[in-house]
Amino acid sequence: MPAIETRALERTFAGGIRAVAGVDLQVAEGEIYGFLGPNGAGKTTTVRMLTTLLRPTGGSAAVAGHDVVREAARVRRAIGVALQEAALDPLMTGRELLRLQATLHGIPRGEGRRRADALLERVGLTGATDRRIGTYSGGMRRRLDLAAALVHEPRVLFLDEPTTGLDPVSRKAIWEEVAELNAEGTTVFLTTQYLEEADRLAYRVGIIDQGRIVAEGTPASLKVEVGKPHLELELAGDGAERASAVCSRFGRPLPARDGKVLVELAGGARDVPKVVRALDEAGILIASLELVQPTLDDVFVAKTGHHLEGAEQGQGAEEELTAEPAA
Repeated sequence: MPAIETRALERTFAGGIRAVAGVDLQVAEGEIYGFLGPNGAGKTTTVRMLTTLLRPTGGSAAVAGHDVVREAARVRRAIGVALQEAALDPLMTGRELLRLQATLHGIPRGEGRRRADALLERVGLTGATDRRIGTYSGGMRRRLDLAAALVHEPRVLFLDEPTTGLDPVSRKAIWEEVAELNAEGTTVFLTTQYLEEADRLAYRVGIIDQGRIVAEGTPASLKVEVGKPHLELELAGDGAERASAVCSRFGRPLPARDGKVLVELAGGARDVPKVVRALDEAGILIASLELVQPTLDDVFVAKTGHHLEGAEQGQGAEEELTAEPAA
């Protein structure tokens, strides 16, 4: 039985706004499923329906074998949820919050205290257990919110953009914890705008745009589907439109990003000298160029016609993490 399954799932809001327009998903037990999409694509609305916070207006969904409408209470007992905006009482301490969560889940007092202390240690907050949450940094709040979602040992964990706005070190800590939880058997449904986050953690990814799934598969299979590398050109002066026109002789132009001209090269690396010569003959000066192998951002562009907003932020964070010395 899948951990998560939806069939033609829909949500229409007042005024006829169709945020989710017939989503079919199937997430296996023990899988990390990455859900990619820009703001407004339907990611958070889908998560809110799967976690019983919002009723579908069409189709059906089941989580941990329970229908999200008819068996909402059973779904809630089986899931942990860490939403994008953590609702944490700033006057409580981390220890008090987790003990309260345990009480709300009906866990006996002694066991609740044990779990709270174990989780605070697990997410690296033992030095701040008795500090008020209002004094926590953004990364500490995210880690505490994750711990709160785990108090009742859920089968399925929903993480809605858990690392948005975090510094690279905090992001890395969340990534490591998610991977460890999954290794212990927890199914994780992860929504994100960071392509490297999905590439690093997810077994499979689904790309949603305008309320519909436009691509789904393993990160590797989706990149293979896109196939061709692309050339990124930074010009020494003006002439982006002219450069794009010249490059289009050698492959499919892609949407510009950060002022760079992008073109998918049909011939791969062997076409790079030809592009350089053609630009030189046209009097267009190149400041730098890079041949980039297919990424999830290329998949996203191929399927939606535009870049994902968090692509560059995620890339920068990944580079910083890669350069970080081992602890």
